[in-house]
Amino acid sequence: MSGSQTFFDAAEKIGAVKVKLCGFTDAGEAEQAIELGADALGFNFWPKSKRYLDPAIGREWLPDLAGKITRVGVFVNASESEILSLLEGGLIDAAQLHGDETPEFVASLIERGHRAFKALGVKDRSQLENAAAFPGDMLLLDAWAPVERGGTGEAMDWALGAEAVQRWPDRHIILAGGLKPENVADAIRQVRPFAVDVASGIEAGTPGRKDPTLMATFLEAAREIG
Repeated sequence: MSGSQTFFDAAEKIGAVKVKLCGFTDAGEAEQAIELGADALGFNFWPKSKRYLDPAIGREWLPDLAGKITRVGVFVNASESEILSLLEGGLIDAAQLHGDETPEFVASLIERGHRAFKALGVKDRSQLENAAAFPGDMLLLDAWAPVERGGTGEAMDWALGAEAVQRWPDRHIILAGGLKPENVADAIRQVRPFAVDVASGIEAGTPGRKDPTLMATFLEAAREIG
């Protein structure tokens, strides 16, 4: 199977956690992340994001990453045609839906043969109840951030993440929200997710610009847990 799809495979060994590094805006830093061993990279196509990547700019270099890494596009209330143009145009391999998308919207993308999954900000247990309605074998749980839609550096309640993992043993739960090299190991021990996702925790300053040392340290810390 190509490198672009391996993020969605079951972990190679029991306890192995996959790592998605998110919010890239620079081609060189994306290549560094691949060399360091990330399982997936995220690219934010929401214009209000601090890590926004203009699709016109992404077209210059995202296709070069095909087959090397799973490329995940992050969207907030985008139209289906906008998402499909990037999926079918070879820029991304999957769509992460971080807005007010309905279960039917997610299902439509999946039924077209694309990888798509919902990302939910979790404030309390009621969000977990809402999550049950969404289709697909993957779900991302993030800190509650209805304005910024993720990438805030704030952590969610890991106990709720652990509850989700126990509730849906057949779903791939991705844990996001406030993760960084110093706490990702503890988060993995408590939640036991399929994967972890980080944006601000691998940045030393400017949002969207990734620090190679922080990326390497985060990956090492995440994979120490078996």
